[in-house]
Formats: sequence, C-alpha cells, structure tokens
Amino acid sequence: MLDPFLEGARVDDAVFALRPDYRAVLLAVDGLVPGRSDDASEAVLQQAESVARQALRERPVEQLPHVAAWREAYRAFGAKPQRTRNSLEALMRRIDAGLPRVNRLTDTYNAVSVKHQIPLGGEDLAYIAAARPSAHF
Repeated sequence: MLDPFLEGARVDDAVFALRPDYRAVLLAVDGLVPGRSDDASEAVLQQAESVARQALRERPVEQLPHVAAWREAYRAFGAKPQRTRNSLEALMRRIDAGLPRVNRLTDTYNAVSVKHQIPLGGEDLAYIAAARPSAHF
C-alpha cells in the first residue's frame, strides 16, 4: 500500500515557482500503534515542550528562524501569516498552556514538529486505506 502512495505524491509546480527552495519529505513509520495518548507519547510531548520553552526564552515565536522562514513563505503564497499560521507556529504559540494531547500518532508528530522546528503532519495510512478501499494512493 505504501509504494503506490509514495509514487502518487506530488508537489504542484506553482509551489516551486514561488519557493524554489521548498522541500517536502514523506516519511513512513511502522509500528506506531494507533490509539489513545499513553505514557510514551506523553514523554515525547514533555520533551518537546521543554525544548520549545527554551527556544522561546531567547526570542518571540515569530522570530524563531524556522517560524520566520515559514511566515515569509506564506506571504509569498499570498497568505497573511498573522491569520493563517503554519502548524509549527500554531503549536509553538500553545506552549505556555502545553501541547494538545490527542492520540499517539498526533502526539508523536506534534512532538517531532516542535522539537525539530518543522511543520509536520501525519496520517494513519492503514485507516485511510480501510475507509477508502478503492482509493489510489
């Protein structure tokens, strides 16, 4: 199921026209069992929160280098970064209250996003395939 999904992945040429430096990475993780948040996902979230709090001691969120770069990219696409924030900035702005605890998958990619300062998302490909058996990935 993974090969057809990866083979079908595309980035629109208009993205590269505006941002030739844009890079997308598709990563498949096996063994992450879907389900409710647990001790392991709590631990990675707490570690990410600690890293984020340290980064935010040094400067405001919009001045963090990776956040600032994404704000600039959003402006190039015509979006207003104060109104339309990328996922990394949105998560960083929640640090004082703590990152959301959603489920193992979401907790994991949110923690990786915050810890490594990259906008990141994830999907349970097996769930999607089961819900849409005729889908061509």
